[in-house]
Amino acid sequence: MGITSTTTTCCLIVVPLVLLWGWKILNWLWLRPKRQEKVLRAQGLQGNPYKVLVGDTKEMIKLMMENAKSPIFTNSLSDDKDVTPHVFTFIHHIFHKFGKNSFLWEGPNAKVIITNPDQIKEIFNNMHDFVKPKLSPLFKLLGTGLANYEGEQWRIHRKIISPAFYSEKLKIMSPIFSQCCDEMISKWEEMSSDGKFEIDVRPFVQTLTCDVISRTAFGSSYEEGKRIFELIKEQAKLIMILRNFYIPGWRYLPTTTHRRMTKIDKDMQASLRAIINKRKKAMMDGEVLNNDLLGILLESNKKEIQENGNNKNVGMSDQEVLEECNAFYLGGQETTSVLVVWTMILLSRYPNWQARAREEVLQVFGNQMPNNDGISRLKIVSIVTMILYEVLRLYPPTIYFNRVARKDVKLGNIFLPAGVHVSLPILLIHHNRDIWGDDATEFNPERFSQGIAKATKGQVIFFPFGYGPRVCPGQNFALLQAKIILSQILQRFSFELSPTYVHAPTTVFTLNPKHGAHIIFHKL
Repeated sequence: MGITSTTTTCCLIVVPLVLLWGWKILNWLWLRPKRQEKVLRAQGLQGNPYKVLVGDTKEMIKLMMENAKSPIFTNSLSDDKDVTPHVFTFIHHIFHKFGKNSFLWEGPNAKVIITNPDQIKEIFNNMHDFVKPKLSPLFKLLGTGLANYEGEQWRIHRKIISPAFYSEKLKIMSPIFSQCCDEMISKWEEMSSDGKFEIDVRPFVQTLTCDVISRTAFGSSYEEGKRIFELIKEQAKLIMILRNFYIPGWRYLPTTTHRRMTKIDKDMQASLRAIINKRKKAMMDGEVLNNDLLGILLESNKKEIQENGNNKNVGMSDQEVLEECNAFYLGGQETTSVLVVWTMILLSRYPNWQARAREEVLQVFGNQMPNNDGISRLKIVSIVTMILYEVLRLYPPTIYFNRVARKDVKLGNIFLPAGVHVSLPILLIHHNRDIWGDDATEFNPERFSQGIAKATKGQVIFFPFGYGPRVCPGQNFALLQAKIILSQILQRFSFELSPTYVHAPTTVFTLNPKHGAHIIFHKL
């Protein structure tokens, strides 16, 4: 009797749980996607029919393999070459197959492609209804930070981080940019006895921006910071290898790669925590150390806690400070380095713009090290600024932004059910002839001669750093650093593309030249 009673009780508990689990699986794999598809098609949006679990994955892989077999890139940088079909293969394919009102399937998730400027603006501004997609557990190993927070946590972190990028703080950091760049250029000058040499600039610029981030993030602890960055780079490479074969829970298997990833994560955490504890002790001893990112974060965090009655739940925990340093390290270095590298490639291809930029730099700085007064003159209508904006238009570091509708929401004339993803394809929009004109794929900095607002006619069609409340807080840091690096290079060298250069933009974390940036330098 007791056994029968126990069995009955177990059945009463287990059966409902199995049924609930089964219902959730059925809803995730079939009912929800089909419901979303019905709603989207009823409004005139077009896309491929939903296929259980895989969505558009098979077609996506097929197109990517076909694209890899027949690349059209050559060793020259063509004036009218549209890189979008080769960098943004599937989004470009869907957009041109189904038109402006189209969607695709990423597994069981419907993703609507948004290219309308008014709708893009609304998505960026309405950050409460359009949230960031959940970060993959793999990518969490690189740190989460501000970019991946929502709601009140995002607001608090943004408030604490913002002081690090105020203009007066950037002015303090700018001599560090110049010093690090001067060290790189001195190495270049030692490479040739006749004033001419050829190098792949990408690894040099990556090392330079790594050094800058190390010094500006950790100040006197920058050597320790550089070691952390080496660990981050290794971790990023391992994650990029595994991301296409990710299976939930698989990372807990004790494979050689997974063990290494766990070891790297522990080493990074320990190193960053040691730097933070050392800095906090110095601050407690009365030292003023708020001229680098870590010092500013700790000082701003302390102020936030004090303003809320020493409620430590209000500010950042040490772990969160650590995450922000991690995110700044990876994002700040990568964004600036690719911006500088693409700028050098394009100025090598267009010597007239290189000459105009050099003339401006020499007029502002002469042969002196770039200073804050001169940099402040390289704004809005400056040649250097126009060039950087055009580079960001043609080769933005990030090629798309993704958001998820948190609830049922109206977007212009489109109704989006809760859970539908939206893609804001920056590269597609930046290269769109209907938006930018017939020369949309050409390098023409003149389009920014009267600033961004005039070039875009007030529309949200140029957003390399995002837009609205969540615009990247570090964009001025990246642009200031790029201006200083470019100015110092232009003062000392003229340069041209090497015959060995192969134009093949590709995405890893950011949009990079796949085969490097081989450039021939002539010392001035």
